[in-house]
Amino acid sequence: MAEPRTQRSLLSRVLATVLAILVLGGVLVAGSIWLNGRQAARQSYDRLLMGAASDIAESIRIQEGVPVTDLPVSAFELLAQAPEDRVYYAVFGPRGQILTGIDPALRVTPPARGGSSVRFFDEVLDGEPARFVQVTRRFVERDFSGPVDIVVGQTLRARKAMTRDLMLDALLPMAVAGIVLMLLASLVIRSALRPLEALVDDLSGRDPYDLTPMPADRLPRELQVMLGAMNRFMGRLDGQVEAMRNLISDTAHQLRTPVAAIRVQAETAAAEPEGETRSRALDRLLVRSRSLGNLLDQLLSRALVVHRTDSVPRAPVDLREIALEIMERDDQSVLAPEAELRLVIGEDPVLMRGDAFSLGEAGRNLLGNALRHGVQPVSIGAERRGKDAVLWVQDSGAGPDDTIVDRLGDRFNRDNASREQSTGIGLSIVSSVAAAFGGRVEMTRQPDGFRAALVFPAEEAGQ
Repeated sequence: MAEPRTQRSLLSRVLATVLAILVLGGVLVAGSIWLNGRQAARQSYDRLLMGAASDIAESIRIQEGVPVTDLPVSAFELLAQAPEDRVYYAVFGPRGQILTGIDPALRVTPPARGGSSVRFFDEVLDGEPARFVQVTRRFVERDFSGPVDIVVGQTLRARKAMTRDLMLDALLPMAVAGIVLMLLASLVIRSALRPLEALVDDLSGRDPYDLTPMPADRLPRELQVMLGAMNRFMGRLDGQVEAMRNLISDTAHQLRTPVAAIRVQAETAAAEPEGETRSRALDRLLVRSRSLGNLLDQLLSRALVVHRTDSVPRAPVDLREIALEIMERDDQSVLAPEAELRLVIGEDPVLMRGDAFSLGEAGRNLLGNALRHGVQPVSIGAERRGKDAVLWVQDSGAGPDDTIVDRLGDRFNRDNASREQSTGIGLSIVSSVAAAFGGRVEMTRQPDGFRAALVFPAEEAGQ
């Protein structure tokens, strides 16, 4: 089995990136320095060659029709500026014959004369690359007329040494500056990472159930963005954990009484002989069993709604389709088989942004409450009201007491008359769905009955 790959730290990654940038920049600068240094060395020593050749050319005179030169000391002083280099000089007559030179055996053939009197060229001097200059001086006198070429050259050792020295003089300070920059970068990065280390320490020392937001006031802006996202995630996680706690608490609270009652009534029915008493006990046992089934359905529905409202992406939903689906599923036939139901929807879409499943659960709970506690006929519908999209259920009665309306959304909100027919969770589901999608619950008494409605911000078609 392969060993897990060791992850590099953020500090090492940033320092490696900084080092790579410095190295790349150093290579580019070194190349530029080498080119500029080579050019500077060539220009400097070309001037020396040009000066020496010009001094020799100026020393040439015509004597009895023959060019004669007395080599000036200044020419050799200029060439002596490169003591490690081998030197060459020669003076050629009009027909290319050597008039004087340092060594006739090392003859260097200059290029053909052109329009310019000064020409530089590269050649080999005794097996070593060298640089030469050819200066042409023209004479027009009574006893001599024609050009005289002076060729002066030297090897390239001094030029290379000068180029190397220029590079070293420039690169050594750059290397020192690069090392200093790496040290400064390391200090700056460590300083920038200290807030992260503080966050790690804070998270490591927290209680597993502590999901309160972490303070971000003194952090850099980039870390505030990250911590803001983390705090929002922790807030959603805290909501999910709280919902799970509530679900467990609701389940324990709600199941204890019906389960105990079922057990007692089952024992009573088992102990009673055949007769009216046993029949009544079995009837109560059936009622209790149905109540327990309804309770479990609503607890599961509430858990699903709480989970989906925080995790499922919002999408445009037509509330007319929610109302139509509730009618088509015909769940109300179990609660009230003989109920008179009406569907009231128009032709125009009633759009809002939410989750169709959660909206359907909320609508079914509103309808279930109306069937259990309201007066028939019962209507369900959807409508656009200004900037609001409304899903409503209306029965023909006067509605619940004001105390029930005031406690809308509280878990276990039921009155004495509801008893086995209500778990008190249905309106809590409705209130949770309304809050999750930016809406509200309205309960109003109409001239022809009591209406419970979910009101959401409407969404225009095509958005």
